[in-house]
Amino acid sequence: MQIRSPRQITESTLDVARAKVALPTSRLAVQAVMAGAFIALGGMFSVIAGCGFPEVTAANPSLQRLLSGMTFPIGLILVVVLGAELFTGNNATMIPGLIKGEHDWKAVARNWFVVYFGNFLGALLFAWGLVYCADLTAADPYHSAVIRSATVKTSLPWLTVLLRGIGANWCVCLAVWLALAGKTLAEKMLGCFFPVMAFVVLGYEHCIANMFFIPLGMMEGAQVSVGQFVWANLIPATIGNIIGGAVFVGCVNAWVHLLPRKNC
Repeated sequence: MQIRSPRQITESTLDVARAKVALPTSRLAVQAVMAGAFIALGGMFSVIAGCGFPEVTAANPSLQRLLSGMTFPIGLILVVVLGAELFTGNNATMIPGLIKGEHDWKAVARNWFVVYFGNFLGALLFAWGLVYCADLTAADPYHSAVIRSATVKTSLPWLTVLLRGIGANWCVCLAVWLALAGKTLAEKMLGCFFPVMAFVVLGYEHCIANMFFIPLGMMEGAQVSVGQFVWANLIPATIGNIIGGAVFVGCVNAWVHLLPRKNC
């Protein structure tokens, strides 16, 4: 297979960002809601696959993470292939064009703001309508699993969540970069799969995924307040995701592959 070079991948993000900047707000919002639902779909798939064998995974704790990690990537695959708008991916793809001066911070802020809250709405609607109301997590082991997940995620130290947020979106944006390297469906799917699987297995914190996991746990009875959800997890995970995507992937690749080299 003939894939794009690292420089070509980074250059292709310029076209991606131009298209994002040109999107009317209404279309941007709809595509953001789609992406939130896609990530939530991957999250629910990972719960069913990873938490459905409690007797086996209790003695093999890495197995639960592995099963969840192998199923969660369907969310990002749908986002990438179907052109939905994901906040965490846009943390990286909007940056090279910004550094090159093709758009300004106002365009980046507009995209991130609309997409973030569109993703939130999509994840919440999926959690409420297609999981909670559909009774997918009404019985154990799934009921206990989603409550435990929401409780644990909101009990971690603030700095721990931030650092795990950096790791999560470093992986997710590397997956986006790998997907941009390929041209066929199989290449894009493969590009998305392993980095996303890695962040799930490692236990990193992805703010959009948590817009599904934590509210679902709260719906099922987790003793987590809205304030705890926002302050203890969503804010540090979001900050970490921005750093992991914008700095570790967007800025680094733009500096390495797009900016002119100067002789010392």
